[in-house]
This record gives sequence, C-alpha cells and structure tokens, in this order.
Amino acid sequence: MRFEIFTLFPAMFESVLRESILKRARERGLLTVNLHNIRAYATDKHQTTDEPPYGGGGGMVLKVEPIVRAVESVLAGDSAPVILTTPQGERFTQRMAAEFATYPRLAIICGRYEGVDERVRQLVVTHEVSIGDYVLSGGELAAMVMLDAIARHIPNVLGNAESAPNDSFSSGLLEGAHYTRPPEFRGLCVPEVLLSGDHAAVARWRRRSALQRTWQRRPELLLNASLSESERYFLGELADAWSRGES
Repeated sequence: MRFEIFTLFPAMFESVLRESILKRARERGLLTVNLHNIRAYATDKHQTTDEPPYGGGGGMVLKVEPIVRAVESVLAGDSAPVILTTPQGERFTQRMAAEFATYPRLAIICGRYEGVDERVRQLVVTHEVSIGDYVLSGGELAAMVMLDAIARHIPNVLGNAESAPNDSFSSGLLEGAHYTRPPEFRGLCVPEVLLSGDHAAVARWRRRSALQRTWQRRPELLLNASLSESERYFLGELADAWSRGES
C-alpha cells in the first residue's frame, strides 16, 4: 500500500517511520510512505503557503494553490482517496482504518494553523477526518495516528494475522484482560482457566472479559455489538452485581 502525505513539516515523520511495525512493513515492501512538502509547490519566491483569512480574524489559513497543485501533481489523475486532517471531520474509527486499508493508494493532507482554504475541500478532498474532539497544532500527528492504525490492517504487516481482528473496537468491543509470565506477582495470580490448556474455555473467558471491560468502560459500544443470548444474560448478571455493590 502506498501513502502520499502532504505536509509543511515532513521531518516530523522520520522517527515514526524508522521504528517498530512501520519500519518493518516498509523494509518488507508492504508499505510505502512518500512525504511531499507543500512549500515546494508554492510558486512565489518566498514559497508562501499561508495567508491571513479574508474578513479578518486571528491566525493564518493554508493557501489553496500550493495544496491543490501538490495533490494533482502527485496523484496525476489517480482516484485515490484524499483525506484532510481537521477537527471538523468525521471521527476516525477502527472500522474506518480497515476500510482505508483496502485501497492500494491513499493521500493525506495535514491541516495547519486555522485550517485550509475552503476550495481545497471542494477541489481535491474526498474525506475529512478527525482523531478526536481536541485541537492539535497541526495534522501531522493525526496523520501518523491514521498511518499506524491503517497499516495494521494491511495483510502480513503484523506478525500475527489474528492481532488486528482481535484489537479493541474490531469486534465492536474493547479487548479484555491479558496476562503473561510470571503466573503470580505480589499476590496477584493469572486466572486458572488461562493456564488450563482448554482452548474453548480460554476463548469463553476472553470473550466474557471483553464484555465486562466494555460494560465497565464504554457501555455505549454494547448497543451495536453482536451478542448471543448467553452473553446478554452475562451482562445482566454484571448489572445485577453492580446494583448490589458487588462490582
């Protein structure tokens, strides 16, 4: 999969791309990340990429010409999705990450300052995405978050093919508790079922752990989760125990 990232600060991506999963994916040819400096597409001698907004107000706005010129030059008519990082966009989700991973090529425009000229949206942007209800100094960090989340869904990027489908939100639930060695630490023990070797029992325990954690921390997710009758009964038991002050 190929990413085309348009930014005023390409150096911000260097350390992220040189570490961990993204580094290995690039070395194996599973992921290509091309960084495009928007300033290189400005045509005036000062390479101006931002101006004060018409009508006054604080801050600066990214100009339309360099961004549109950059995107059109790099994509050259390719119908790849073009994402604009913006607090006004749709909330980024695991489902969205999996969907974007199905494209062979993806472009991300990193917003900056007070935003971008509205004509950028009208001319080249296909998706507006936000990683949360807060404001960052620029879209580079948001682009890095999306790049990492999307890459996890590219086949063979993760060492274990089951990792991404079992991540929090992939199944509609949060992940449950995890344990590893040692079996006991400061009086806290690993649940016996995880040491039993009974794979079916382990799977049931993990599913219930995910249900319990989701019910405790993000109960709204359960409204759209696919649940069996026994799982609904289990949630009812959790609610009864909570009402009695037992959980």
